[in-house]
Amino acid sequence: MSFPETRPRRLRRTEALRRMVRETTLSVNNLMYPLFICPGKGVRKEIPSLPGQFHLSVDELDREAEAIAKLGIPSVMLFGLPEKKDEVGSDAWHNEGIVQRAIRALKKATPDLMVAADCCLCEYTSHGHCGILLDKKSGSVDNDSTLENLARTAVAQANAGADIVAPSGMMDGTIGFLRDALDEAGHENVVLLSYAVKYASAYYGPFRVAADSAPAFGDRRSYQMDPANLREAIREVELDVEEGADMVMVKPALPYLDVVAEIRREFDVPVAAYNVSGEYLMLKAAAEKGFLDYDRAMMETLISVRRAGADLIVTYHAKEAADLLSKAP
Repeated sequence: MSFPETRPRRLRRTEALRRMVRETTLSVNNLMYPLFICPGKGVRKEIPSLPGQFHLSVDELDREAEAIAKLGIPSVMLFGLPEKKDEVGSDAWHNEGIVQRAIRALKKATPDLMVAADCCLCEYTSHGHCGILLDKKSGSVDNDSTLENLARTAVAQANAGADIVAPSGMMDGTIGFLRDALDEAGHENVVLLSYAVKYASAYYGPFRVAADSAPAFGDRRSYQMDPANLREAIREVELDVEEGADMVMVKPALPYLDVVAEIRREFDVPVAAYNVSGEYLMLKAAAEKGFLDYDRAMMETLISVRRAGADLIVTYHAKEAADLLSKAP
């Protein structure tokens, strides 16, 4: 039997060969690490729904920032648990709000760390929805009134020193409205990372426990995307790019790698993907049972998101992945 002159297996024979011809690479520079900021002092409490992740008080951020910087992770995403909630989520834009204080602490401790602030109201509203409600029974949100409060939040975050504002509420017209508000406030250089494609996903469950942001009634399917739709995702990204989005996000990542790939093909802007809490917890749970090699499965997962076309991965695996990358040949 004759074989072709070039046989693919020759290029898989050794680790050095595999590294030489590797098509997709994962770098620490592709990682953004989410942080959950809570009230109090001296708080560093493991989150039951996200083993290995912690609720951190603002005074604990010096130590956390030092660890992140040592690993070379260039950016973090902040989520806040406020001291109080109300119908409109007013703590989100308070000058002394939990995220604003965290931003200032992080920028003081590690000025070069890129700080992104999640710009949404669900953690701050007493009902857990992402804006001002029109109808409590259905959870329908008043789009235009919510934009006003999101703009207040974005400007407050930028005033505190945020490098990136990341609106995640899926309100129509958010990007253009926030871009105008930020520019008018003198924050022309603040980056807008749009959650342009955020699906109404069951994979958010562990996060909603961690951030205390589950809807008290109804659900978010009237404003988050139907998991069945791809063409709609393209329209959402197109609108946000036209309105001034600097980067766009697909959330979740793994069930929507086809969406990541299609957006990468269609648009010439940086593409992020959020490797969400449910995806993280599945690996943690399977590894705890001894069903898989956690480190290998984690790195395989992250490289799949890169292979689909994501430039940036928001992931709870970031510190563990960065540690492994630092030891790789």
